Amino acid sequence: MKPGHSETIQAQFDAQAQAYLQSAVHAAGPDLRHARELVAACAMKGELLDAGCGAGHLSFTLAPLAARVTALDPSPNMLATVAEAAVQRGYAHLRTVQAQSESMPFNDGHFDIVASRYSAHHWRDLPAALKEMRRVLKPGGRMLMIDIEGCEDALVDTHLQTMEVLRDRSHVRDRSPSEWERLLLQAGFTDIEHRSWPTRLEFNSWVERMRTSGERVAMLRTLQREAPEEIRKALAIESDGSFTATTGLWWARA
Repeated sequence: MKPGHSETIQAQFDAQAQAYLQSAVHAAGPDLRHARELVAACAMKGELLDAGCGAGHLSFTLAPLAARVTALDPSPNMLATVAEAAVQRGYAHLRTVQAQSESMPFNDGHFDIVASRYSAHHWRDLPAALKEMRRVLKPGGRMLMIDIEGCEDALVDTHLQTMEVLRDRSHVRDRSPSEWERLLLQAGFTDIEHRSWPTRLEFNSWVERMRTSGERVAMLRTLQREAPEEIRKALAIESDGSFTATTGLWWARA
């Protein structure tokens, strides 16, 4: 019997915790800088939740601005990596919790800020997760979401999503900006702000980070080579398979 989605996520990411901690794409970027600026400007030095924390880069960026940080993830190895790195960085106020973002073990209105980065495209039930994020926020609290954007152009989006799932079996969907706005409004968020930046993904490190099989790497390269010119231009596909996606940031109020 083949594993379900939750088991696939754990199998994919448990083995790659250190790779994600050391990933240049995850460890830096203009989205992280802007996230820090937004959180600093709102002056909410209280409880912060990082949902789907991965290797903890968002938690570590925002930790100096919060009284307490909770890093939540379904992967025990990711959480162990975060806990160890937090100690090394002197973040004694950071704790880890193993749970899914769609069902969080916290009381209503517990957090001042709920954030997530490069995780939501793995969530099977994104509307439920967003409602959970809204539920655990205090009235007037802030939601910060960062993820790779899907494309509004259906042709480009089909190729991007196919590339994503060939590379990573746990991928669900990159959501387009219009989808994000609709989902955030439906979850009860208001005052939604959106920013985006180009994100170049170097092909070899992109597939190695996910331990993509040789068979799937070959399929990826065939898909890229046979893509129509519109796709090659929109994703800036390079001769070695590297390409450029878009990172989106959403900042909203509960």
